[in-house]
Amino acid sequence: MIEVRQLTKHFGATRAVEDVSFRIARGESIGLLGPNGSGKTTIMRMLTGFFPPTSGSALVAGFDATAQSLALRRTIGYLPESVVLYPDMRVRGFLQFCASVRGLPAGRARERIAAVLADCGLVEVAGRLIGTLSKGYRQRVGLAQALLHEPEVLILDEPTVGLDPRQIIEIRALIRGLRGRATVLLSTHILPEVSVTCERVVIIDRGRIVAEDTAEALTRQVEGQDRTLVRVLGPRDSVHQALAGVPGVERLEVVSPPNGVADAAWSFVAYSAGGADVRQALAQTVVSRGWGLVEIRPLTLSLEDLFVRLVTTEAAAGAVE
Repeated sequence: MIEVRQLTKHFGATRAVEDVSFRIARGESIGLLGPNGSGKTTIMRMLTGFFPPTSGSALVAGFDATAQSLALRRTIGYLPESVVLYPDMRVRGFLQFCASVRGLPAGRARERIAAVLADCGLVEVAGRLIGTLSKGYRQRVGLAQALLHEPEVLILDEPTVGLDPRQIIEIRALIRGLRGRATVLLSTHILPEVSVTCERVVIIDRGRIVAEDTAEALTRQVEGQDRTLVRVLGPRDSVHQALAGVPGVERLEVVSPPNGVADAAWSFVAYSAGGADVRQALAQTVVSRGWGLVEIRPLTLSLEDLFVRLVTTEAAAGAVE
């Protein structure tokens, strides 16, 4: 549904976006993650036809974002970073206006307005002037207009800016609920936003793509190995020797029990080649020897750690060049 090829945007001598390419399949939810000033909003504006690229191309919902920008804007749903609303209009009236601009039939418009008011938590303020609403509620109105015509492609630029914690949870749940029904591209500098709403992440820094994959796959890429935590009730040395001998385990680290308690479970971290799942063999080894298997699970970097490592590596590479 979205195909970006070597997209580049320069503002004079400033290179805001440089040679960006990625693809998003129908029904996918993708997060465009990067710090403030990394080029996310510029990419969004090019994808929605508001900025022409310096070079490269973008195909969104079957439309060329440069040559067919008006047709594209009629089709997609878009929530800009700073949503522009009419402060002297009431919420319901504004949505009725948006429905008429979209060309929705009267019956369909009433149905969709009721739906987005409920989904975006706006029922109680539907009769209020937009200018009297808090920033959080104005953000909800902006999201409601983007969802009004049930677009196949939804482009959201920092959708939870200005919302309180409860509102953030509600909007994230709403976005998750769109998986499979709409293709969602969400930009944010908030790391948890991506982990709870998106299936795949595109990390951008200084106008360039640093990495693109699932968070789990990117973790393996950064670490070069899979890590598995195993907690076992048993003699430390014997357990260590047995787990270290499991096929596929390249290295085993020991973590002492908390506070030196002798009968507490010992924790081990098993390092294995990327993609090799040794959990079943580790579990069988523990159980077959009569030891107590307290816990076994994969260890991954947090999204915060992953982001910092990727961006730091890219920055170091740029300095060398």
